[in-house]
Amino acid sequence: MSEAWILDAVRTPRGKGKDTGALAAVPAWQLGAQLLQELATRNQLDTTQVEDVLLGCVSQVGEQGADLAKLISLEAGWPHTVAGVTLNRFCGSGLEAVNLAAANLYAGMANLVVAGGIESMSRVPMGADQGPFYPGSPHQPQTRFIPQGVSAELIATLNGFSRSDLDTFALRSHHLAHQATIRGYFAPGLVPVTNARGEVLLAQDECIRPEATAEKMAALSLVFKDWAEKKGYDRMALAQLPGVPAIHYLHTAGNSSAIVDGAGAVLMGTAETARALGLRKRARIRSWAVVGSDPLLMLTGTVPATRKALQLAGLEPQDIDLYEVNEAFASVVLYFAQEMKLPLDKVNVNGGAIAMGHPLGATGSMLIGTLLDELERRQLQLGLVTMCIGAGMGIATVLERV
Repeated sequence: MSEAWILDAVRTPRGKGKDTGALAAVPAWQLGAQLLQELATRNQLDTTQVEDVLLGCVSQVGEQGADLAKLISLEAGWPHTVAGVTLNRFCGSGLEAVNLAAANLYAGMANLVVAGGIESMSRVPMGADQGPFYPGSPHQPQTRFIPQGVSAELIATLNGFSRSDLDTFALRSHHLAHQATIRGYFAPGLVPVTNARGEVLLAQDECIRPEATAEKMAALSLVFKDWAEKKGYDRMALAQLPGVPAIHYLHTAGNSSAIVDGAGAVLMGTAETARALGLRKRARIRSWAVVGSDPLLMLTGTVPATRKALQLAGLEPQDIDLYEVNEAFASVVLYFAQEMKLPLDKVNVNGGAIAMGHPLGATGSMLIGTLLDELERRQLQLGLVTMCIGAGMGIATVLERV
């Protein structure tokens, strides 16, 4: 059986997901094309050898519609022989692309592919695709499908997390991300975004707040309470949790992930192909897993997905040197660390989406690169990426660095 190797990983900086953001003028396909061009340049890659491009994208409408993966490869100037597929597993899409690419490589059905993700949330807002179970759907009561923000509040309530717990974790994310930026920890995989004239639009993540303090965090308003009560989501949730008298609303814009634009791309291949093309093998995909979880507590899927991926790799939680857990909300990561009995000094050691943002379809592939760069910097071996997913799912991937 062949093995799946990561040969390189790049990402754009994350730009504020609003019309004043540095990347708001750049469509998603251009973000993706610049990354493919960078992969080809820095690896002196013979792109005729690339068989497929797999990209995650959540809001696949308008300029993010059609098969962006194929269109991006053409925009990048890659040969027409390169295929492309765009996929959607909600927030786990970018990581799902990596896992599907690994499956093709392990099965011997491919030799050299690119996996990644894209999302321009300033240009195509979250929820623009308006699927059948979005808030307001008459199907919600029987499916237990509630908005993610309410699910995050339920996790905090059921696990006894305080506002201070969430804000402290959020501060940690900003401070660690700032330190990682100024020390150059993200530099190996970070590709500045340029305009048509070659001028740099954004070279560093735009949302990091090194000036954040506990006092500033505590002053931020709650973002879900009034909305959830007005829409009746709190009553819907509590009706299905008879032992819970009330939801403790604790999440703010400060302890939740930022809305941003960005893209990530991972070059993957077999050992034989890497050797033939003179490409360095950086890490092996040891295992991966995806699971379904209760839509009412949809953000808890990281735990069973991680346990499954570890079991498939023959590993225990303590065997993993570094974890990347997507910071959709502060309660998600605190819950994961608590359930897995992990010290936080192994988790998100350079900050996460609370500081840098969560470009939905891209984040998973970005985290692969972030994790691999840090494993190499620290000369460590094993890492795991995991993400919660809307509607009740979890996904995880185990890396082994060479």
